[in-house]
Amino acid sequence: FKVAMAKADYQGSYTYCYCTKSSHFSFVLEEVLKNDVHIETSSTYDMEIVKELHGRGLFDKNRFLVCNGFKRQPYQEHILDFHAQGFSNLLPVLDNMGELDFYKKHLPQNSRPLKLGLRIASEEEPNFEFYTSRLGIRYKDIVPFYREYLKGDKRFEVKMLHFFINTGIRDNVYYWSELSKCLSVYVALKKECPSLNTLNIGGGLPIKNSLGFDFDYEYVIQEIIAQIKQYCNDNGVEEPNIFTEFGSFTVGESGASLFSILDVKKQNDTESWYMIDSSFITTLPDTWGLKHRFILLAINHWDQPYQRVNLGGLTCDSLDYYNSEAHIGQVFLPRIPEGQPLFLGFFHTGAYQE
Repeated sequence: FKVAMAKADYQGSYTYCYCTKSSHFSFVLEEVLKNDVHIETSSTYDMEIVKELHGRGLFDKNRFLVCNGFKRQPYQEHILDFHAQGFSNLLPVLDNMGELDFYKKHLPQNSRPLKLGLRIASEEEPNFEFYTSRLGIRYKDIVPFYREYLKGDKRFEVKMLHFFINTGIRDNVYYWSELSKCLSVYVALKKECPSLNTLNIGGGLPIKNSLGFDFDYEYVIQEIIAQIKQYCNDNGVEEPNIFTEFGSFTVGESGASLFSILDVKKQNDTESWYMIDSSFITTLPDTWGLKHRFILLAINHWDQPYQRVNLGGLTCDSLDYYNSEAHIGQVFLPRIPEGQPLFLGFFHTGAYQE
């Protein structure tokens, strides 16, 4: 992002937020916070974690705390509590128009302003199961909502417009089209709301899920920055500060899961099963729940002939198996010499799999 902004002579700043939902482990968050990183939360549970991190001196009140997600009352109460305690860069992002009612009801008139973000409900890809994201406020409602419920209320200061696509940042027509629609809303809102100065483009940068993976991160980020700058300049609006929220991209490649093969079962003329000493359903839930594919490599016996196999888990659940890689649609592993163990590694499993 810094290189992209320098190349484009971009005038806004860049802020990196880590999504706690990708991995809540203390050893992950402690490592993340050693860097110039801020936090994005998505539940009441996350706020308790931030409270603990602050108590241990690992998260100070000046760091950005972007609060996303659909908020039940305990989550909203935490937000106002943090605000009262002086977290100066707390930034709840309104997921729906009704969320504002709670803050209006419970925020004192003499309170220092609560910074707010507004989340756009992006339209999904044509082949997605639904047309519009369940999160956020519809494009056409953003400006009228600000005009009717926020404009002139000194208790609130709208700082951020939040934009995120379920399928993440991709170099395709759909992503660029949605970014363009988002920028049109940003410009329209900025002209009515002078305090607005930040565009949150979410996250979702892909990580390597096969050895054949290739993604030009530098090109995509440079193109995003260039398009934002161009659109704002063309419409007479200063470039916004840019926020991103990276979860899987931050921690995905930090994890690996290692297994050994307990037995080989030849079930018919064409199908061999390698039975692992675990269950995919409990250990790598995304492999069966989302058909997600990870990098799979044998740890030993690379010098043996390879054969096509299916991997089976320990449970008797019919979905407890793994039989394809992202780039070839099947699994090849070494034949196992008599009386010797074979070990397997699934790599880049650091996000969500625990």
